[in-house]
Amino acid sequence: MNMQIITTIREMQQACRALKSTRTLGLVPTMGALHDGHLSLVHRALAECDVVAASIFVNPTQFAAGEDFEVYPRTFEEDCEKLEAAGVALLFAPSAEEMYPDGARTFVEVAALGDRLDGASRPGHFRGVATVVSKLFNIVGPDRAYFGQKDAAQVAVLRAMVRDLNIPVHLVACPIVRERDGLAMSSRNRNLSAEDRRRALILHRALVVAQEIVQTGESSAETLRGAMLNIFAADPTVRVDYAAIVDPATLLPVADTSRGALIAVAAWVGSTRLIDNVLLEMHPDESRPTGDLRPDPALMEAPHA
Repeated sequence: MNMQIITTIREMQQACRALKSTRTLGLVPTMGALHDGHLSLVHRALAECDVVAASIFVNPTQFAAGEDFEVYPRTFEEDCEKLEAAGVALLFAPSAEEMYPDGARTFVEVAALGDRLDGASRPGHFRGVATVVSKLFNIVGPDRAYFGQKDAAQVAVLRAMVRDLNIPVHLVACPIVRERDGLAMSSRNRNLSAEDRRRALILHRALVVAQEIVQTGESSAETLRGAMLNIFAADPTVRVDYAAIVDPATLLPVADTSRGALIAVAAWVGSTRLIDNVLLEMHPDESRPTGDLRPDPALMEAPHA
């Protein structure tokens, strides 16, 4: 089946209604510049739904002034080939004018939660994310929607939005996909120079060190955060935004990780802001949480030169 590319809201709504009449529909929202992490979401959706739709839309409302909206990588033709080969039935690729027509003035904001982690350093970011995702949910009407765990704060914000607004969709968070050397796959990795690409590995190293400390039985968040900051201190060219240990649902700091936690980092490498995290969950047979930073061998790609 050839993938249908749709650019208008009305046509997308009609196509999705027709598909949903007899089948379950999954949605994979993206901003394009697709990599194997995105495709892992598509594969998960295809395994759990009868038919899958994807979207490509670089959403201007989630970028603040001075951020990388203009230089965000755009590879539409290549993205279409990947999605069609993966088995996506519908691709929604609207223009900014289609999504935000003149006079549009309604936004969705998840109070407090949207101001934590990435929301603290990118004011208004999660307002833009929540608004565009709620619009996509209204346009597509998916049974299930798939997001990457790399954007852990986004997942928390969207879960709260879905709950608070009674949106009838099941939100699925899928594991981070890493390159062979551990770097979390990201569309923004394309913007890294060869030297910055090497420096970017410091985010993964900081998380690995924290995870190793947890595995010894240490549960003090202060100790873990100090260890991560020591790793970052080894390369002053990398500017840390945050190294945080928080509750994965509320994004509020926790003092002790023994009942599970999200360990998250964000940093600027050159002019590119990168994020990464590991989710610590209670091990069923032990009193301390566990996390896994190992790449999925089936979804790895060779590191960039």
